Parts: sequence; C-alpha cells; structure tokens
Amino acid sequence: MIKLGIIGTNWITGQFVEAAHESNEFQLTSVYSRTELKAKDFGEKYGATNFYDSMTEFLNSDKFEVIYIASPNSLHFEQIKLAIEAGKKVIAEKPMVSNPAEMAAIQTVLKEHPGSQLFEAARQIHQDNFKIIEQKVTELETIQGATLTYMKYSSRYDAILAGEEPNIFSPKFSGGALQDLGVYVVYNAVSWFGTPLEVQYYPTMLPTGVDGKGVAILTYEDFRVTLNIGKTANSYLTSEIYGLKDTIVMDNAAELNEVIYQDGSDKEELLSQKPAKNPMLAEAIDFARVINNPNDVTNKADYIKWQKLSMTVNQVLFDLRKSAGIEFPADHK
Repeated sequence: MIKLGIIGTNWITGQFVEAAHESNEFQLTSVYSRTELKAKDFGEKYGATNFYDSMTEFLNSDKFEVIYIASPNSLHFEQIKLAIEAGKKVIAEKPMVSNPAEMAAIQTVLKEHPGSQLFEAARQIHQDNFKIIEQKVTELETIQGATLTYMKYSSRYDAILAGEEPNIFSPKFSGGALQDLGVYVVYNAVSWFGTPLEVQYYPTMLPTGVDGKGVAILTYEDFRVTLNIGKTANSYLTSEIYGLKDTIVMDNAAELNEVIYQDGSDKEELLSQKPAKNPMLAEAIDFARVINNPNDVTNKADYIKWQKLSMTVNQVLFDLRKSAGIEFPADHK
C-alpha cells in the first residue's frame, strides 16, 4: 500500500483521495495545510492521522512516500522541487508548473534525485475513452482538423464580478481559463495530433490580468485545431475531429463520457465505454502501477511518454499565453 501525503484541501483533492482509495493502492496518512486544524478537518474523514502546518516538518516526515499537490498553480514549482529534494515521489495537479523555465529546472532536480518520480495529474489521458479516440484518430484516412470545447462557469467568477481577485483568476497564482481548463484540450490536441507548428490565442481578458475565456488556434501541417475554453460561461457544444466524410464526436472534450463515430452516412457507432464514476480513478491506478514497479519495461515507457507529454503541453500553454501577451510574475523569476 502506497502511503500518501497531500498539499491542498479543496474539492479536487478530495476527489483524488477518493480515487486513490478506490484503487486499493493508496492510503492517505498525512495532510499539509496552512493551519493544522484545517488539515485535520480535511484529513480525518479519509483516515489520515498526521497533520502539519509546517512544510519542512511535512516534507521530512517518514509517514508517506508520495505527495499529491493541489495548491494554487504558482506554488507548484517550489513545492515540487522541495518534495523531490526530500526524496518523495510527486503527483502534481495540472498545470504542473507555470512555464518552460520552471519545467526545465524541475527536470534538472529529477535527474539529481533518480529515486523520485513526477506525474502530472492529467486525468483524461489515462481514461479508456481517451485512448479509444487516440486509436480511432490513427485510423482516419484524412484529418481535416478539430474543434475542442471546454467551457465551464466558475463559481469564483462571482467574486470577480464583486471586484475581488480569487486565486484561480489571479496572475500572481498563474491563473486564468487557459491554465485551468485549456490545459485539458491542449493535452487532447498534443496527444492526438502531435506538437503544433504555430499557435495563437485570442483571449477575453478580465480586470485582474488573466483570461476569462478565449479561442486558441493550433496550426498543423495540413489542418488547424480550434480550442474553445472558458470559465465565465457554460458551453454545451460537442467537440469534433473531422476526417473526410467521417467525424469523431465527443459530448465533452474533457469529460469524454460519450464518443460517437459517424461515417458520413446515417450510420453511427458508439465508441465509448461507460466511464468510472470518479474520473480520477484511471490515473490513480496508472500512477500506482508505475510507482510500485518502476523498472518494468512498459511502466518505464509510459513514464517517459507522460514526462515528454507534460513538457510539450507546458510549452504550448506558454506559447499560447505569449501570443496573447499574458504574463505571470512566475515568468520573471
């Protein structure tokens, strides 16, 4: 059983802990938060027994071997670095870090601590329906492009309308729609079509200095991919990958609950399987597999693939921000 510690006590942390426990591979033992009381309030219901408000004491603890990090985006870099230096394995929520400079620095630290591992919690790439699409794309005779949409109204936008600056909409914390939701569809595009030749982002900016929603164009040799993302509105559009006459249709580019292949006639084929109730279960199982047996040939190959994918997605996200003139304090350290 892999002993787990966590940084961050929000709803997504709870979802991951529940998935980790459902996998029967992890046991939550330790929780860090800004106050010990908050750590205890969160952790006790999941069976944790060790609670910290000191990062140093938390990282030096021998009560766990893997850390799941779900703190605000801009804090990931330093926390990942410290965790690796403390000999821990790390699962970091996406986006893993704010920019390629931080990513390069983390890769250097990883090489200096070969016993550690680092995983980006890009949950959908581990799910069966994602892999089904990935395979179907290779079977298309022609790819003419894709439109991928993920727009979901954030409850924190209400605070923006009230004149406040919540973390997820703050440049100080490397926030915004591209970082928070765009990362899903960038992962999709890079996984299914490869690294784009050029990128351009057209954001709708908020008073805080980050994007509330936007449209991104990824240019490939023979086609373009359009990404519609946002946290200030809800979209119910399907997402599509265009073949010649045929089309792969997704109910939602991030959730991937239903995937249909339409051959251009009246015939359609349901490709998707019924997803797990907890969308983070597949990644928990995959991470545990590699953590438990890192020297297995397949596990090594998967780990290297995930690392390369994380680095490419990070670069694409940065290039999209750069094209729109969106900067974070983390970019100037």
